[in-house]
Amino acid sequence: MFLGTYEHNLLDKGRLSLPSKIRSVLEGQRIILRVAHEPCIVGFKESDWIENTREELSKPFFFDKNGRDLRREIFASAEYAELDSQGRFVLPRVMLMYAGIKEKVIIIGAGDHFEIWDEKHWEEYQKKL
Repeated sequence: MFLGTYEHNLLDKGRLSLPSKIRSVLEGQRIILRVAHEPCIVGFKESDWIENTREELSKPFFFDKNGRDLRREIFASAEYAELDSQGRFVLPRVMLMYAGIKEKVIIIGAGDHFEIWDEKHWEEYQKKL
């Protein structure tokens, strides 16, 4: 389970290093990234991503327009990311722009996933909670 709140700096070329406590939950060196409905990026270990999207994939593709639209929304904005030996990976430029991430980031554990926020956006969001 992903827990905690961590402050990090975005590295050169959009790279980010995951905190060791987040890395310890991952099952491998590959994660799934996706933009969220809020201005942030969500990250899943691959097995949790499969579990979370299983219901959408079980809907009939050919005869369910809503199912097709939902699949497109979910999967078109997701990408694989490979972690190096130090837990660093590149955040896709389009995701960085969507989340407004420029330099300082907040990484939060959110149970079955983690989230990457621009520091200022996270502070603003927390005030609303």
